[in-house]
Formats: sequence, C-alpha cells, structure tokens
Amino acid sequence: MGLPYSRFMRCASLIALTYSVTPTMAQAQAQDAAVQNAEADIIVTGVRASLDRAIDIKRNSSGVVDAISAEDIGKFPDTNLAESLQRITGVSIDRVNGEGSQVTVRGFGGGFNLVTLNGRALPSANVTSVGGDQNADYSSGTSRSFDFGNLASEGVSTLEVYKTGRAAIPSGGIGASINVITRKPLDAREAGFSGTIGVKALYDTSVEKSLSDPAKITPEASGLLSWRDENEVFGVSIFGSYQKRNFSTRGATVNNWNIRRYSQFADPANGFVNANTQISNAPTDPNTLVSVPNDSSYYYSQGSRERINGSAVMQFRPTETLTFTADALFAQNKQREQRASQGNWFNRPFAQVEFDGNPVVATTSYLQENIAGVKDAAFEQAERGVRNRLQDYGLNAKWEINDRVTLSIDGHTGLAQSSPDNPNGVSSTLVGLGAPIVASQSADFSGVIPVQSITINDALRGNNNGVLDLGDLGSQMGRTVSSAQRQRLNEIRADLGWELDDGGSRFDVGANYRTSKMRQTRTQTQQTLGDWGISNVGDIASVAPGVLQEYCLVCKFDNFDAKGQGATLTAFQGSAVDLYNALSPYYAQRGNAIGITQQEDNRVKEDIWSAYGQLTWKGELAGRPASLVVGARYERTKVRSTSLVAVPQAINWVSDNDFTLVVSDEVQPVSDSGNYNNFLPAMDFQIELAKNFIGRFSFSKTIARPDYGNLFVASSVGTPPRPIALGGFATGSTGNARLSPLISDNLDLSFEWYYKPSSYISAGVFEKRVQNFVGTGQTTRNLFGLRDVSSGAAGSRSGTALAELKRLGADPSDVNLFTMTALLQQQGNIDAASQQFQANYSNGALSQAFIDQVLTEVDLTPDANDPLYDFEVTQPINNRQGKIWGFELAAQHFFGNTGFGVSAAYTLVRGDVGIDVGADPSEDQFALVGLSDTANATLIYDKNGLSARLAYNWRDKFLQSANRGGGDRNPVFVRPFGQLDLNISWDVSEQFAVSFEAINLTESDIRTYGRDKSNLWYAQELDRRFLLGGRFRF
Repeated sequence: MGLPYSRFMRCASLIALTYSVTPTMAQAQAQDAAVQNAEADIIVTGVRASLDRAIDIKRNSSGVVDAISAEDIGKFPDTNLAESLQRITGVSIDRVNGEGSQVTVRGFGGGFNLVTLNGRALPSANVTSVGGDQNADYSSGTSRSFDFGNLASEGVSTLEVYKTGRAAIPSGGIGASINVITRKPLDAREAGFSGTIGVKALYDTSVEKSLSDPAKITPEASGLLSWRDENEVFGVSIFGSYQKRNFSTRGATVNNWNIRRYSQFADPANGFVNANTQISNAPTDPNTLVSVPNDSSYYYSQGSRERINGSAVMQFRPTETLTFTADALFAQNKQREQRASQGNWFNRPFAQVEFDGNPVVATTSYLQENIAGVKDAAFEQAERGVRNRLQDYGLNAKWEINDRVTLSIDGHTGLAQSSPDNPNGVSSTLVGLGAPIVASQSADFSGVIPVQSITINDALRGNNNGVLDLGDLGSQMGRTVSSAQRQRLNEIRADLGWELDDGGSRFDVGANYRTSKMRQTRTQTQQTLGDWGISNVGDIASVAPGVLQEYCLVCKFDNFDAKGQGATLTAFQGSAVDLYNALSPYYAQRGNAIGITQQEDNRVKEDIWSAYGQLTWKGELAGRPASLVVGARYERTKVRSTSLVAVPQAINWVSDNDFTLVVSDEVQPVSDSGNYNNFLPAMDFQIELAKNFIGRFSFSKTIARPDYGNLFVASSVGTPPRPIALGGFATGSTGNARLSPLISDNLDLSFEWYYKPSSYISAGVFEKRVQNFVGTGQTTRNLFGLRDVSSGAAGSRSGTALAELKRLGADPSDVNLFTMTALLQQQGNIDAASQQFQANYSNGALSQAFIDQVLTEVDLTPDANDPLYDFEVTQPINNRQGKIWGFELAAQHFFGNTGFGVSAAYTLVRGDVGIDVGADPSEDQFALVGLSDTANATLIYDKNGLSARLAYNWRDKFLQSANRGGGDRNPVFVRPFGQLDLNISWDVSEQFAVSFEAINLTESDIRTYGRDKSNLWYAQELDRRFLLGGRFRF
C-alpha cells in the first residue's frame, strides 16, 4: 500500500524528532563554534572544495536538489556520467558489461526521468544489442531512456538532480529532472588561455581471459582548452575525450521457464512426462505452480567499447547587458561483442525430474533426458555491434533589459541515433551450430549456475574418434537482426525574469515549443544452413576452415562452478560474421534463400507547447529566513504515430518446437493520433528553523510520457513456443497512440543540518501518487488471416497425426507430433505415415537420427484445413495507478583539519506496484520496474595535494521487467549488487597530478532470475579494472 497522509506526517514528525536527540540545536552549535572559527581560516581546495560547492547548491536551492561538481566528478573512479550520478542520494544505475548505462531515481527508471543539457531537453536513442542476456540480440529501440554511458564524466561542469517539480522545468520527469551543465569560457576566473590535458592507461583484468590477442592496456585521453579576453567580451572553450576498453566476460543463461500447474505438468497428454518418468520431491498440491526450463547455456564473450566526446562553446558579450552563447556537443559510443555459447535443449518427455520443494513455485532443480540415438549439443556463435551517436547544437541570447528584468531566448536542435555496427552492417549476426553426438544429458539447477553433464557417442553421426571436436560440428540456421532508433528534437524557448527586490524575490514567465520525430526500425532474417537436424556434419571444417577455435569455456569461470568434466570441457568460438559470410552463399547456391522473418518501421511525432509562470519570495517568517516558490506550467501535447506494417504471410512449423514467421512483400501504412493537456502546479517552501538548520516542504504535479513502444500502432504477431495442440499459444500485440501521460502528485518533506563547514546531515520523506500507469488489455482474435498448422484440430494434418499418436499409445510430445505430421505430409496418408513412424519407434522413443532426418526434409506450412490462429493480443491502456513512498538519509562529515572525511546515503523506496510471483501465468501483471533501496558510502582523504576515496555503492534487489516468456509471464529480478571502487590522486605540483583508480575491487557479479532465485535468466562474472593516469593543468 502507499503512504497515507497521516502516515506521511508521522514519518515527517519522526525525522524532525531525530534532530532533537542531541542536547539542543543551540548547544550543539555552541560546542562547534570554536571548531568552525578555526576552520574558517583554512583555504579549501581540491575535492573538498567541489564537495562544498555541491553542498551550496543543495542548501541554496528551492526544493530537493542534489549535485556533483566538476572536480568531484573527476575524483571519482567513474567511466561515464551514469556512474557519477549513482553517488547522489536516491539514484541507482543499470549496468552493461560492468559499466553504468541508465539511471533510476527514487524507483523510477530512465523513461520516467527528464534529461537536459544546460536546461535543454536532450534526444535519446538506445538499442541495447551489446551486453545483456540472450534477448539482447533482438533488442528494439522503443524507449525514452537516456543512456548516460555515452557521455564521459570529464566533460561536465556540474550534474544537478531536481527531485521536486518546478514550473520553470520542462515536463517529462516523474522520478527526477537531471540537468547536465557544461563549462562556459566567460565564467573563467582569469583571462587568457587555461586548460587541462589528461591521459590514462586502462587495464581490464578480464582481457587476460581473451581468446584473441587484444591490447591489454588501452588509452584514455581528455583535454579542455579555454580562452577569454581581459574585458570578458569574447571566450571560447573546447573539450574532447577518447576512451577505449577491451574486455571479456562469461556467464550462464536460460532461455525460458515454462510455468504450469503441477497437475498439467504431470499429465502425460501435455508431453512433459510419461509413464517412465521418475519424479522426485513432487508438490503434494496439484494446483502448485511448477517452473520447468527449456534449456541451459554457458557463454563467453569478448569485445570492445570506444567512446569519443567533444564539445565547444563560444560566448560573445558586446555590451555588459547582452551575451550570446553558441555551443555544440558530439558524443559517439561504439560497442562490439563476439559471443559464443555452449548449451543443451531438452526434448520431452523427461526421464528424471526433481523439484526443489518451493511451496509457491516448485522449480525443477534437476532434469535428465535419455535419447534414442544421439542429439545435438548447441554451440551458437553471435556477433553484436552498435553505434550510439548524439549531436546537439544550440544558440542562446541573454539580455539584461535593466537592473531588474532579464530576457533569455534559447534554441537548439539535437539528433540521437543508435545504429547497427557489425562488420556486415547489422546489429546481430547469429549462426546456430550443433554437434549431433549427445547420447544422454542432464542439468542441475540447484546452484548459482546450471551444471551440465553430457554423455557423447560420435560413432553414429560424428567423426568417430571418441571426443568432441571440430569434425563433429555442423551448421543449423543463420540469422541477422538490424535494429535502429533515431530521434530528432528541435526546441525554442523564451524566459523573462523580473527581480522584485534586492533580497532574491522574483517573478519568472516563459514559453516553450518542442517538436520531436522518433523512428524505430528492425529487420530480422533467417536462412536455413544445415537445418535443425544438422544434415551436413563437417560443413564448418570444409566451408569455413580456420574460423572456429576449440577451447574450454567452463575453465574461464572464476566464481561460478560449472563442475566441468568430459565433453563439457570442450567448446568452440569464432567470428559469427566470418562464419555467416562463408556459409550463407554456400547454402544459397543450394536453394536455401535468406528470408525476412520480421520487419518493423514505426514513427512517432510529438509537438509540445508550454507556458509557465513562477513567483519566488524570499524574506523572513517569524524572524527566520524563508523562501517560497510557487508556479504553474501548462502543456499541450500532440502525438502522431505511423507504422509501415510488413504483412505476415504464414507461420511455418519447422521443427518440434520451432516456428518461423514468413513476411510477405506487402506493406500496409497505419496511423493514429492523440493529444492531451496538462496543468502542472508546483510549490517549494523553505525555512531556516534554526541557524544552519533548514526545513523544506514541496508539492508538485509532474508527468511522464508513455514509452514509444506503447505508442506504435502496428500490429505484430509472435510464434508459439511449442505446438498449440500441446499447450502452446500464439501472441500478438498492437500499440495505442491515444495513451495519456502518467500523472504524479508529489509530496516532499525534508530537513537539513549544516552543522560545520563541509559537513551536513539531511533526512526526508517523499510520496508519489501516480495515475495512468500503462497496463495491458488483452483480447483473443485472429491477425492477418494466419492459420495454425499445429492446432491438432480435427480434419487438419496435425489433428490426424495427434489422433494416430493416441491410437498407438505414443507420447504426445512436441517431437512425436511434428514427426507424425511431417510424415503425413510426405506420405500423403496416415497409414503410410504411421507405418514409417512405427518402424523407427522403439522402447517408447523415436530414433533421434530419424527425427533429424525428418527435420531436415520437411517444413510444415499451413493450408486451408488448418483453423485460424487465436492470438492472445495485448494492447497498452491507461488502467493502473500506484503510490510510491520512501525516505532518504544523507550525511557528510570532515574530521577537523585531519583531511579525513566520510559521506553516506541511504534511500528506502516502497510502493503498491509490486509483482506476485505466485500469480497464474494466464494473468498479465503490472508492476513498476526499477523499484529498489539504494545506499552509498565513501571514505575520503584530502590534504596537502593528496586525495583518496574508497567508495561503495549498493542496490537492493529490483524488478527489471515483467511478463517475459510470452504466456508464461515471468518476471525478471536483478539480485542485490554492490561495488567497491578506489581513487587516489596526488598533486605533484600546481600544474601536474597523477592518479590511480581501481573499479569493482570485489569482482561483484550480476545475476537475474525469474519467479524464484533458482529460475536463472542470466549470470555474468565481472572483473577488476585499473587505471593509471596523469593530468597537466595550465
């Protein structure tokens, strides 16, 4: 439940009470007076000075604002702005390959936060093809989230995080508005040239595990050059940075967890088990949910990240009252990754199943499968590449009309692009490989990662040398994914400020027009190579010689224990692009053409008009300094969504549980529009209750616009995970251009005690009451006239095959149903099909060699006897509301003149928008992703030119996404993560400093899971990084 008003006030009273446990405020101040007087004579420089500037911003701002200043950023071991932002109270981050990416503030993820550059809204484009789990290959650019991983921290003057709304700030941030402030040349303290040049050498210890030979030491360089004349009329500043990182990583994944009632799982008619299956520790209640994996895989990847940032600012002040500022920003982040996997897929029915005894969702902790003959071990190769690019160009004119009135006119244009960057021009290239030599296999899911075990027999279909090697490999499928997102944003605004007196009271009005055009595209292709049955064992060695190398993947693990032995010690790795380039034309010449299986082209145009008025009063209340800021903002938003829909032609059944969508050449344009108006009041009140003791109360109404993906008007279809006749289901989706924005009523109450220089304690409570959360509406209907080839309906081929399996007493498994249906298509009548089936069926199982033969020879396409698909079609709708509340504690303390200090912060976030892991898989759940507690603590030393920081950041478990796995509707949780970093710098002279940084000293790992901690989605080992650098100032 949310925090009721009475409870909110009780929490506020409790916070106020905590400040009275010391004798009295006056007594405490009297006791510290001598210390403060002594410290007043100290000239504070370096990191402590930047911390003081951040405290000044926090103290003097109306509302709840936190900040990090320039040198403070530079002294943290941060590779990008996301990692800098996590040092701020209430801010947490998502990581990709160990580096910060998107930020969450007070439980609201990137799409709920507004990011501005010098007060201007920034465009965003983010396709997360590199890093992440197996789903990353198929990523779409649908989010509004800004990827801070694209920006280096050295190029920024100040980061401001506004946690309370304000009329003068553009809308879009329910969690917070994050303002990135760059340096301005006319703000330089001295005339002439000044600047800094820095270089670093990065050593990522994970490179030691690379199979190739990348550079172990990679460069980082940055420089800032600024000049202004003595009269402060003209100034120019230029910043540039280059950062390169090579890395490797390894981990484990599971593709999907099937959620069923135990009664469904234990029914042989559903294909999971048969009369011979041995089940241990089964749930006693038949209605208990059980979780059953499709597969398990290990992976190894190696890659690189190359980031280039540049910015320039030019200022011209022809008179003392008129200043022109022109600025430009360029950021590019190129990421590439080669990924090799080693895995197994389970056929059904299982031979052995053991459950873990969880009363809510019983997980299969052990699975074992016996095979009639041999099946394949999987060794998919993937290559990913993405290039993110951000450009922004702006012009500002500020005119001080008189001593009291100032007019500012500002305009800018920005472009964000996230584009494919593989050598062959796509985002992901995937080549499925297999070695058909597995005689039996098992997997133990009771540990941190699955433990695979296989018994091999390469005499039947391999090279018969008794070991798993390159000669046993054959190709299956080749796939490519090209995913891109692009946003163009143009904005113009005018602000007029009138200072009402000399005490800081003022009145501000302004207007703003912002227009953006976002386009998302994705194209997927698939080409049959050796087919799922691996019809051409040895084609890798003959067609693509030298591309793959043999190695031990499980030997790469440091913290995970795969208990590797026998054939599990062998895996293969190479360039997926080189493999594809060799195999694709070879099989194309043999009639296996490349087919398009998915094509998306969606566009959203938004026009936003706004105007605001804001009054600031500063004076005294009951003899105490106080201030009040009240204002309101009106916004009108128009949305136009257009999609070019590539019409699906058919869903083909190509193997036991594999279906392929075939896309026609027909394209249908679809469009719709929506609009909404919002009135957004805001109020910030501040009073100095006692000397250096400040109380704040804020109220605001803020909005966040729906995710772009929810606004797309295209209808799309998904393929079923298994035959419909055996419990599979087909899904579809469509967007909704008429969605309303999320609207949040925000309350904040906080207290801050600045009890001595560079030291403070703050505490606050907050509540957000949010309407119009985007939930899901669901209907069952047909799309595009598509027919269901696996329905099992009477009169269809699959229906006839299913009836024959029942007559024979054969298990109605995915494999058996596909094979019987394929034989029926081949033979033309059920009697001949049944005869051939029985000839290859013994001891309750089909010969695996026969299965593979049929897979290679037959793809099942729908015909007129197949019924129409009943798709479970989802559409986003505004049907949810929620309350989020929590408290923040922060403190910083320096111990006199010792140079030692400490800072710490903790944020607790709660809400009534959680997820029920025990919900039925038919129930579509809504939950707010990213909600988690966060904490950070830093030990500081700064004296005599020597500065050191030991910083620890922690984030509690949080929900990353909901409703994964189609109809299984699984959550994705991220387990708690903490990271320890170190930074040491020494000013050798006034001009030169050296630094040493260590990142992730504890080598913390990442793990995501589903309804239970044992339901692994993704586990990744991360390694330490070290940087040694020098910086010259002039």
